[in-house]
Amino acid sequence: MAVASCAGWRLPPDIVLRPIGDGDLPFLSELYASTRWEELAPVPWPEADKRSFLHQQHALQHRHYQAHYADAEFLLLERAGVPIGRIYVHRSPGEIRLMDIALLPQHRGQGLGAALIAELVAEADASHLPVTLHVERHNPAQRLYARHRFRLEEEGDVYQKLRRDPPATSVQD
Repeated sequence: MAVASCAGWRLPPDIVLRPIGDGDLPFLSELYASTRWEELAPVPWPEADKRSFLHQQHALQHRHYQAHYADAEFLLLERAGVPIGRIYVHRSPGEIRLMDIALLPQHRGQGLGAALIAELVAEADASHLPVTLHVERHNPAQRLYARHRFRLEEEGDVYQKLRRDPPATSVQD
């Protein structure tokens, strides 16, 4: 079953989604670091070592995603032409997987993440597909996912797999 891309999503007029390119890797690495910085706060490493570690982790994650999800949409979010985040979505006949969503700290908590999730959910509902994702147990985004009716499907050591099923459709005779 072919599923639409993110291209038709209704987002604020100053937000553009575009495919990532090699020139975006430095921004994407900094974005990744911004999502993990607090985790390293208690680690007694110099700041430069923490940054180096996070950039290495991003490089490994990026290679993994590119190798194992080559047909996914890897999109950069821009506001007024300036990169502010990313969303990675993998579509298959059985599900739409939100692989990753991240915004720079100054763009969080303003409703953009909710708008992106709402568009993904609307696409999935129109295609009668579930949306799945993995999220850390204590990630503040858990509240966002709960508002969009994601439920726990599988408990892992670090990550939880969440799932949101499309509304049930009635069969007409």
